[in-house]
Amino acid sequence: MNKGIVIKSTGSWYTVKAENGEKIECKIKGNFRLKGIKSTNPIAVGDHVEFKLAEKESEDNTNVINGLITNIVERKNYIIRKSPNLSKQSHIIASNIDESFLVVTINYPVTTTTFIDRFLVSAEAYRIPCTLIFNKIDRYNHEQTRQMDQMIELYEKIGYRCLKTSTKKNIGMDTLKSWMKNKTNVFAGHSGVGKSTLINTIEPGLNIKTKEISDYHQTGKHTTTFSEMFELSFGGYIIDTPGIKGFGVLEMEKEEISHYFPEMFKLLEKCQYYNCTHTHEPGCEVKQLVNEGEIADSRYFSYLGLLNTDDKYRN
Repeated sequence: MNKGIVIKSTGSWYTVKAENGEKIECKIKGNFRLKGIKSTNPIAVGDHVEFKLAEKESEDNTNVINGLITNIVERKNYIIRKSPNLSKQSHIIASNIDESFLVVTINYPVTTTTFIDRFLVSAEAYRIPCTLIFNKIDRYNHEQTRQMDQMIELYEKIGYRCLKTSTKKNIGMDTLKSWMKNKTNVFAGHSGVGKSTLINTIEPGLNIKTKEISDYHQTGKHTTTFSEMFELSFGGYIIDTPGIKGFGVLEMEKEEISHYFPEMFKLLEKCQYYNCTHTHEPGCEVKQLVNEGEIADSRYFSYLGLLNTDDKYRN
């Protein structure tokens, strides 16, 4: 049996990089489904798979060797979002990730703290370290820069690593490369935040397609329509993902949600009730610290939003 890693998924075909370095276009067995996950894509970029070769004749009468994926090796983690059209199902963005980078912009387009927090909760839930990349810093006025610095202060206080970047002024690129070296990395964020431009800057040979955002709507145009993994010349891999409009958190019980907010989780034993929801209970340490300003209002608002979600796909 051949083994390899899925480096590209288009929905029906999967490009697998075999152990010998050869790239094989593969399909999956008709009855191939993962147990326990209602997913629109049973196989994701980053998956380690087993496959067998199948030879067939092409239209020009030459033999073409393709593969058939027969098994997926157990994932160490994965990052997931709700399918925008099928609210009860999920879409796995990428798997077996060492580091995730959420690319954030204060403007051009706007990235909200609600969106950031949903991504961070997803990453925490699936044990994926996450770094926040504050991009396009050369474009911000004084007020926008102040807003960015406040957000960085908020997330660094919680314990998240943050980095300011500008591809035009080559700010933060060396640091970003050093953090990515010899790891499997995934970039995520709204369309238009500059993921592809960042990747092209740190690895110019990839020439990933980019587009400017719409000046009228201040939103990004989708340039990546599927996830794809690229090898980095300085060691490791980068997974480029489609722009994400919104995150829904799946496979999570309501009483577990606060566990994925680190600043709330560490207070769990100080609340009067073990299963405190941090909403109405007396003796709640989390509510006390929100009132005192020790826990950010935006984080508590994001927590309540997740607590009260009704399985619908939200921004």
